[in-house]
Amino acid sequence: MPLLADWLLRHSVVMCLLLHSLVLMTFCFHHAATSCSKSCYCSQSEAGGKTVRCSNLRLTEIPQDIPNDTRRLYLDFNLLTTVPTNAFLQLRLLSELDLSHNELAQLEPSAFKGLASSLQFLDLSSNKLMTLNPEAFEGVQARANLTHNPWHCDCNLQNVMPHMNLEPASLAGIVCQTADPEDAGAQGTPFLLAKDLDLCAVLKKTTDVAMLVTMFGWFTMVISYLVYYVRHNQEDARRHLEYLKSLPSKQGKSEESSTISTVV
Repeated sequence: MPLLADWLLRHSVVMCLLLHSLVLMTFCFHHAATSCSKSCYCSQSEAGGKTVRCSNLRLTEIPQDIPNDTRRLYLDFNLLTTVPTNAFLQLRLLSELDLSHNELAQLEPSAFKGLASSLQFLDLSSNKLMTLNPEAFEGVQARANLTHNPWHCDCNLQNVMPHMNLEPASLAGIVCQTADPEDAGAQGTPFLLAKDLDLCAVLKKTTDVAMLVTMFGWFTMVISYLVYYVRHNQEDARRHLEYLKSLPSKQGKSEESSTISTVV
């Protein structure tokens, strides 16, 4: 009996240690996934979901340790210049993202990948965006604020903007700082509200002119070939005719033969 009790005691201690280690590891993994990012402030809302505020920290890169259960992320008033590929891939619950008042000039392809089903609001206002790369959004249809950026309005931007789910109140703040073509009348105007503005018209005209020039070039080549073919055939026909004329006539030969026969 003492041996049995000793054996049970030792194995109980081992089991307790294993269970304790398992609980500790689970806690550590959960803490790593849900703890707050360094230098940022985190809070839990009554409605559920974590809010992470990394505002005004002079960040030059998006933090890599943002908790996976973040629902609202504020990165405004920093020094971010780009949103790299897969920057928020692990934040599957993110519904609100504020990137306003940064130095953003570029959104790389797949920058917002993974947020198509969760993101509801995206703030990119007060940055240095001149154009938009549609490949950055990966199907994201969140309400977007794109005001106060130095937009370069051209045919590409005019084709991309209508596919964005823009806040109606923000349309007046999307103003062309530069435009292509320059004489289109877009510069200094909220071009999404200018119904008669068509920045693709010049491109269409250029394309039409290019097609006409190409067609004219092909037509000229065909005509040149036909003229060359006709002249070449005429020259061959003339040479053939001269060759035939240079041959002795069959009729002359037959007359000669008749004369010889008569003499004989």
